[in-house]
Amino acid sequence: MNGQVLVEVEGVSRFYGKTAAVADVSFLIRRGEVLGFLGPNGAGKTTTMQMLSGNLAPSRGRVSIAGCDLLENPTRAKRHIGYLPENPPLYRELTVDEFLDFCAALHGLSGKDRKAARERAKTRCGLTEVGRRLTGHLSKGYQQRTGLAQAIIHNPDVIILDEPTVGLDPIQMREIRSLIRELGREHAVILSTHILPEVRASCDRVQIINRGRLVLNESIQDLDRRMQSSVLAVTFRRPPAPEALAALPGVGAVTAEGETRFKLFHDPAADPTEALIKLATDKEWGIYEISPERQSLEALFVELTGQAGEA
Repeated sequence: MNGQVLVEVEGVSRFYGKTAAVADVSFLIRRGEVLGFLGPNGAGKTTTMQMLSGNLAPSRGRVSIAGCDLLENPTRAKRHIGYLPENPPLYRELTVDEFLDFCAALHGLSGKDRKAARERAKTRCGLTEVGRRLTGHLSKGYQQRTGLAQAIIHNPDVIILDEPTVGLDPIQMREIRSLIRELGREHAVILSTHILPEVRASCDRVQIINRGRLVLNESIQDLDRRMQSSVLAVTFRRPPAPEALAALPGVGAVTAEGETRFKLFHDPAADPTEALIKLATDKEWGIYEISPERQSLEALFVELTGQAGEA
């Protein structure tokens, strides 16, 4: 992808006392790219999102938004950011139109520009029929849409979305994902989510953070190639200790499925099948089954973080 670099994160860390919530994280995001940002609870995902949105200063490192240093020139940098937190920041006593007018004013829009921005955001987010309704009386789906509208009303270069489909029904989720893909054609979008299929449906690239460090940063295409044949299922007559299987060249993790069946997660470029068969023969383990399996994104998430994600 050759789009303009809109987010540049260089060696960012955040410490609380001596504890590193985020440690030496670096990545780029370009215009026309939707980045899925995943991580288990406590991994540093929320802390990273807060630093990217300018709500938390890094202890070390640098964040640049559209060429503006977020720490040295926060006002200018934040003009390029639209942010939707997990709970939309609505004023329940205002109508949708009043709320969006207020948000547009906060971003320096006035007069005809403000009205045009409001109507454009309403159209993109499917809010044209509810402009005069109080935000506090809207359904969860429409509240999320209104939150998204305030994030894009000033046409920012970078849009940061924290769990934008939580609590929505399947139809609403599909509509929001479609909107995210549309926004990703013109902006740089960062999508934080716990819903693994959402990444496959909406994103061009995926990052997984665990214990404050990035453990995966790949395009969806590279991820698909990784998952083609990187799991080996094997069943033994006399099962060995998992540690013996984990010691095989190329094997990154081993999970037990019952007493005799195991799954070996391995580097796609280093298939351990031949080494496993030779070792099993030498040790007289007796192999009943050995077969490659396509790895799912959920299985990869478990392999990298040790925690199951939401399917």
